[in-house]
Amino acid sequence: MKWVLLVLSIAVVVVGGVAVIGLTLPEEHVISRSAVLSAPPDTVWGLITNVADYPKWRKDVQRVEQVAGVPNLTWREFSAHNKLTYEATRMEPTSHFVSQIVDKGLSFGGSWDYSIVPEGKGSKITITEEGRVYNPLFRFVSEYIIGQTATLDKYLTALSARTGSTYKPGAA
Repeated sequence: MKWVLLVLSIAVVVVGGVAVIGLTLPEEHVISRSAVLSAPPDTVWGLITNVADYPKWRKDVQRVEQVAGVPNLTWREFSAHNKLTYEATRMEPTSHFVSQIVDKGLSFGGSWDYSIVPEGKGSKITITEEGRVYNPLFRFVSEYIIGQTATLDKYLTALSARTGSTYKPGAA
């Protein structure tokens, strides 16, 4: 019985400590990542705005459903762990795309701002995430365990592979 109480006490202290540290972290963050791609801007634009094809090149997306009856491009991405709804809030063909999570009641939210510029025979894409992590436990995990750039790095790795390029997280 003493061992059970000891283990429970340790668990409470650890979770409490993580929560307290999470509370000291800012709820909002802005981070950017860039990649140089061997594809021209119009090809990159086509890849990032053709959301129906995401499952073909993004391993983390199992399927996509486009939402009908809304004025802007809106879609749901289904993965093994989530179902998230996004809306395109800005579309300037071949150069600028902004999407945001529109689901309410999540532990996180935010937007991605994609900027595409020509670079040599290819292009450079920069994605800026303006994120919010409401839950202090998730803030701790995002900051210290997963890393705030993990999702951007995964996306740019997949996009780079799709365009025959190589992305090294944190290098560009």
